[in-house]
Amino acid sequence: MWTGFVVFGGLMLMMMGSFQAIEGFVALFKDDEYLVTRRGLILSMDYTSWGWTHLILGLAAIGIGVGVLLGQMWARVLGIVVAVFSALANIAFLPAYPIWCTIVIATDILVIYALAVHGREVRTS
Repeated sequence: MWTGFVVFGGLMLMMMGSFQAIEGFVALFKDDEYLVTRRGLILSMDYTSWGWTHLILGLAAIGIGVGVLLGQMWARVLGIVVAVFSALANIAFLPAYPIWCTIVIATDILVIYALAVHGREVRTS
């Protein structure tokens, strides 16, 4: 019954990873798109560092999402870890892009719930 919710979690993890990768590419190549100065962020880093952080998290989330869809236990554990780090990174990046970061944080919460509570169902079906 809950298999669909775990598949949803895996797909959301892949989609969240895509969002993170886009956010990373924007920070790397088009940092003038952000309206907050580097000193206005919670953690004072330049946008190149933020770009690489978001890009690496995004690519990892996409790969782990594929593992979740295949029913792998390691992917469930790493999916929760990546979703937590993604939410923390977006909380720190919130002043630069508030709406986008809020959407990604909400997606992270859904992924954490799906993988923590109902992750075992994909393996059995």
